[in-house]
Amino acid sequence: MSVVKSPLSDTDLKTVGDALQGALVDLLDLSLVAKQVHWNVVGPRFRSVHLQLDDVVDTARQHSDTVAERASAIGVNPDGRAATIARSTAINSVSDGWIKDVDAVKSLVDALGVVIGRMRERIEATETPDPVTQDLLIALTADLEKHAWMFQAESA
Repeated sequence: MSVVKSPLSDTDLKTVGDALQGALVDLLDLSLVAKQVHWNVVGPRFRSVHLQLDDVVDTARQHSDTVAERASAIGVNPDGRAATIARSTAINSVSDGWIKDVDAVKSLVDALGVVIGRMRERIEATETPDPVTQDLLIALTADLEKHAWMFQAESA
């Protein structure tokens, strides 16, 4: 059943829908990983890393809503269920227990690197079928790259 009529062809809708769904999974998992690390970070840089992690969570959650609403707007059902995220994520899980600030930073650098790489693939894939979605992906990738820069600078 399709409630919303898409302005895209079936082929383009499949490409764009897959890109948006993948972006949604990555953003939701990034927010979960960052929050898990946020709750468990310890060490001399606790406060700065703790606050920086909340910035990542806020960015990921804001963009995940935008991505899901874009999917809905073009007639694609967004799927942010936990089982879907667990099945589809490419982000490595973080260890349980306390996480030293140095390891927390490394975890976020790695997670952001994975997500940014996948977002850049989606930017390329959506260039022709839907420049509107491509523009959305470009903007959110820029925000993620800013976070990646800040975490990399933290570990220098």
